[in-house]
Amino acid sequence: MQPLINGLHHITALASSPQLNYDFYVKFLGLRFIKKTINFDAPNVYHLYYGNESGTPGTIMTFFPYGNISKGRKSGGQMTYTAFSIPVNSLSFWIDRLTQFQIPFDGPHKRFDETYLRLEDYDGTGIELVTVQDDNRAGWSGNGVADEFAVRGFHTVTLNEFDIDKTVKLLTQTMQYKLVAEDADRFRFGVNGNVSGNFIDVVFADRAIRPLQGAGTVHHVAFATQSPETQLAIREDVLSGGYNPTQIIDRQYFESIYFREPGGVLFEIATNPPGFTVDEPLEALGKKLQLPPWYEAQRQAIEHVLPEIVV
Repeated sequence: MQPLINGLHHITALASSPQLNYDFYVKFLGLRFIKKTINFDAPNVYHLYYGNESGTPGTIMTFFPYGNISKGRKSGGQMTYTAFSIPVNSLSFWIDRLTQFQIPFDGPHKRFDETYLRLEDYDGTGIELVTVQDDNRAGWSGNGVADEFAVRGFHTVTLNEFDIDKTVKLLTQTMQYKLVAEDADRFRFGVNGNVSGNFIDVVFADRAIRPLQGAGTVHHVAFATQSPETQLAIREDVLSGGYNPTQIIDRQYFESIYFREPGGVLFEIATNPPGFTVDEPLEALGKKLQLPPWYEAQRQAIEHVLPEIVV
């Protein structure tokens, strides 16, 4: 039976400068700028999306850049690192590129059967680049990143938890994940074929460090589901598990429900359709500010308060 959850859909984090955010994820990391829109709950703030050519679920990193926002702090009850899959032969390329862009990094390190580099974006968002042998997803080439070296999409995300048992119960009993590997205090869970983009790592957090939301911290992690029908089925499972999901919310490019896992991380279940070409053609993704229909009448006022992004 096909799992109701396909894997990861997108990650949304908080940032400060929209320009520096764009510069890191497009000019350095080489992702495609696939959507420039607004935070539907705070229309004076951008919602910026990056991914592969079409913004396939499992490749989409998104941000709310609030401008003058205090820097956050990673600890328990947070998603702390987003690991991107890169080709095995690209490790030296990325080390050289990090040096060229003067971005500090740690590594290479070994974990399970992987080699990875650890770094942060300009706000402190935790990023890892993990070499993966058999990730056949197409990357996005450009900005000095050739296809043979390009990021393929997500590999895994890391949840830091003060107590992991209830989170593990949610993942395995409600969300259909299974334990696939463990190493010291890191436990890896997979779903739907156990391939890059379908992994969740859960690790113990240091109780001495107090978490703080702000620039550089993750707002929520979204899981992919195939259709509105499978989303409804997951929502029923979440309710039956004793959690409190929202009603279905229209996010223009997908439909969403939200709930907090026991450790405090905000989870989202997002549908794969309709996707990012619902309001602009594939070749023009990210070119113009896109607003949902219910904000279109306010376009002039919204554009007036949003800072320019040089793309």
